Amino acid sequence: MNQLSDIKSRALFERAQKIFPGGVNSPVRAFGSVKRTPFMVSHGSGPYLWDVDGNRYVDFINSWGPLVLGHANERVVAAIAEQSARGTSFGACCGLETDLAELIQTFFPSMEMLRFVNSGTEAGMSVIRLARGFTGRNKIVKCNGCYHGHVDSLLAKAGSGVATLGIPGCAGVPEAFVRDTIVTRFNSVSEVEALFAQQGETIAAFILEPVCGNAGLIKPDAEYLQAARALCTQHGAVLIFDEVMTGFRVDLTGAQGLYGIIPDLTMLGKVIGGGLPVGAFGGRRDIMQCLAPLGPVYQAGTLSGNPLAMAAGLATLQAWTESGVFDSVASRTADFIAQFQKTADTAGVSLQTEVCGTMFGFFFSSKPVRCYEDACNTNGEKFIQFFNSALERGVYFAPSAFEAGFISLAHDEAVLNAVIDITGEIFSSTTF
Repeated sequence: MNQLSDIKSRALFERAQKIFPGGVNSPVRAFGSVKRTPFMVSHGSGPYLWDVDGNRYVDFINSWGPLVLGHANERVVAAIAEQSARGTSFGACCGLETDLAELIQTFFPSMEMLRFVNSGTEAGMSVIRLARGFTGRNKIVKCNGCYHGHVDSLLAKAGSGVATLGIPGCAGVPEAFVRDTIVTRFNSVSEVEALFAQQGETIAAFILEPVCGNAGLIKPDAEYLQAARALCTQHGAVLIFDEVMTGFRVDLTGAQGLYGIIPDLTMLGKVIGGGLPVGAFGGRRDIMQCLAPLGPVYQAGTLSGNPLAMAAGLATLQAWTESGVFDSVASRTADFIAQFQKTADTAGVSLQTEVCGTMFGFFFSSKPVRCYEDACNTNGEKFIQFFNSALERGVYFAPSAFEAGFISLAHDEAVLNAVIDITGEIFSSTTF
């Protein structure tokens, strides 16, 4: 194994630490949890990233999911360039917004009306306010380990970066802000049934990732999603699916289409911006009509529906939804993870893998992982060793055991087979 050259990355990170808290603009980028200094990206192309020292990596993060076509896809780059020549921001109505919204509705018909925002956090903040305004209730139910953006009331047991850093809660969030947030266990039907039986008439909404991607990849039991839908209907609560990560990733119709469960409100992001900052939320017409200017629930954003993000999102979705594209990448993902599991089994390494569409996850454990609590009991030290061994060999997985991985159209069989060879080398090493 060759030691990566990181002289330029270290120098840049030293400069960054003087300006940014922890040297980063998002905590998980700091690489502290995997006990190393982060590399500094120079550029990306297809399935690869290059750092400023010239090292090349197979990228399984894809900007945390949105780059379904790979880095610097020609169609997306051309769409952004064409739009930028016409203007980068208007703060006024633009037809691209409607074009993208109509395309989204083709695959998410439950979003009878929708509104664009600039991030998943904005979408999370907005759906909670909207659900409370619609129902006249205050309490919100969320799942332990599910992350819905850094909204104060949703940071209770938020998984993802919070879990990676070992933060038990979040300083700066008053207790009063999370007093009305009730946390339940993902995939526990009995627990959520008991919760609604006790407090159902006070619950405004149940928000969840229908497929967890912020506690590693954890698939739902079908009966769990069915119970969530039935309980919300019975008690008059709003069922919210956070599909910021899963939308167009686990299926072109999202988790709601894959599992046949229709939420009242849906959050989207990532893929619909093609790598540019974007989010969206939408759902039942009667709920969405509570938003200003039609209703009393206020929500606004100067850059919402930004034309560059709309153009990038349109180009991405048009390519991604072409006949056979998604199915091909999903099949490739399933094959890759099957081979990944096989290399571990052959080497006697205890590994649990999961795949859903074009997303995947893995835990170093001998037991299945069905919820965040299970994920916390996996072998974190073994993950750190694997992450660093893979990175040294030019393979970039998420620097956290609590994150999902992503495969793009650009990850062809040759690239994936090369990675399998590398993982086999790691697993069979006498030091692993």
